[in-house]
Amino acid sequence: MATTTKKDYYEILGVKKSASADDIRKAFRKLARKYHPDVNPGDKASEEKFKALSEANEVLSDPKKRKIYDQVGFYSDNIDPATAEAYARAGSSGGGFPGGFSGGAQHGGQGVPFDFGGFDFSDLINNAGRGQRTSGSGSFRAIFGSIFGGGRGAHPAEEGPEPGTDLEYQVNVPFWTAIRGGVMRLNITRNDVCSRCHGDGALEAPGKCPECGGTGQITQTGGRMKFNVQCPRCHGTGKNLTTCHTCHGEGTVTNTEPLEVRIKAGTRDGQRIRLPGKGNAGAHGGTPGDLYAIIRTGDHPLFHRDGDDISLTVPVSASEAALGAKIEGPTIDGRALLKIPQGTQSGQKLRLREKGVPSATREGVRGDEIVEITVHVPMPRDERTKELLRELAKLNPEDPRAELWTKV
Repeated sequence: MATTTKKDYYEILGVKKSASADDIRKAFRKLARKYHPDVNPGDKASEEKFKALSEANEVLSDPKKRKIYDQVGFYSDNIDPATAEAYARAGSSGGGFPGGFSGGAQHGGQGVPFDFGGFDFSDLINNAGRGQRTSGSGSFRAIFGSIFGGGRGAHPAEEGPEPGTDLEYQVNVPFWTAIRGGVMRLNITRNDVCSRCHGDGALEAPGKCPECGGTGQITQTGGRMKFNVQCPRCHGTGKNLTTCHTCHGEGTVTNTEPLEVRIKAGTRDGQRIRLPGKGNAGAHGGTPGDLYAIIRTGDHPLFHRDGDDISLTVPVSASEAALGAKIEGPTIDGRALLKIPQGTQSGQKLRLREKGVPSATREGVRGDEIVEITVHVPMPRDERTKELLRELAKLNPEDPRAELWTKV
C-alpha cells in the first residue's frame, strides 16, 4: 500500500491560509500559465507541478472542499462535511475522534496517537452500506461509518456519468418566416466530447499509477489517524493516467458548429423550441443537454401581431364612412373584401374572421384580422366643395360634442 505525505495546498499555490477565493484564483492562473504542459513540452517536472497546482486549486477553490481540508488536514470525496466538523471540534478540544472513542490511550499522562496505516476499511464500509455484517463491524461502523458515508452506501471508485447542461440561444426570426414557417441557420458554440480522450479527461500510459503503485489507494494522515483513501491521481483504477492535453482533463472541448432550427408556421415571439441532445456534452459518458431556441420575431411596417391575431389601420373617405361601402383591405394572404357599415366612425374596429396567423399549436385554427378605421376628411379646394359641405352641415345639425358636455 502506497503512502503519501500530507500535502500543503496553500504552500503549493504560494498563498496564505487566510487567502481569499480571488487570491487563490489569481495565484493558480499565474502558476498554471508558467507550468502548463503546452508551454513546457516534454518537461516532466513542469507536468507534475501543473498536476499538483490543479489538485490544490480544485480543493481550495471550492468552499465546501476547502472547509473539509482546513478541518481534517486533507481532502477526500469520502469525507462527510458534518463528520469533518465533528472531527475538528473533537481535535481542538483534545477529546479525540468523534463517536465516543478517545483519540489515544493514556500512557504516562501523554496521549498516544492511533496509527491505522495499512488497514483497509473499504470492505468494512462497503458491507456496512449494503447492510451486511462482518466480524467486529458493529463497533467500527459506529466509529468510522460517518467518515466514509457508509450509512448511505460506499462511493464508487470512479466518478459516474454527469449529464451535460442545457443551452439557450436567442433566434431573431423575420416577420414572414414566423408567419409562414421556414428554416433558420445558426452557429452554435457548445462543449463537445473530446475526440482524443473520448470524454475521460485522461489518457492511459503503460505501467502502473506512480502515486499508488497500482493499488488504487493511498494512505493519508488526518490529525491522529492514518487510513486508506482512493488515489486522487488514478481515481482508484491503479492505472497510469495522464491528463489529456487537448481538453486539460475536462473531457470536453469547445466547438462551434452550424445548426438548423425549423420554424413552424405561426411561431410566436418568446416561444421556446427544444432541440434534444444539442446542448453541452456530459462528463464521463453522461447524456448531453438540450438546446432551447428562444424566438424573437421581427416587426412589419403595416401588420402588427398579437398572438395569432393581426391588426392594422385602414383609412376610408368621409363618404364611405357615412354611406357605407365595400372596399379592399390588405391581409397576410393578400387582398380581401371589407364591408364598411353606414355611419362608421373613426377608431371603430372591424373583424375579419380567420384572416390572422395559423396557430402553431392547434392544427387548422387561425386567428382573426382586426381592422381599425380612420376617416379621411377631404380638404376643400374650391368654392363649390365648400358650399356642398355647408349644405351638408345644415342638413345634419347634430352637435358631435353634445355627449362630451354631459360628462363634464
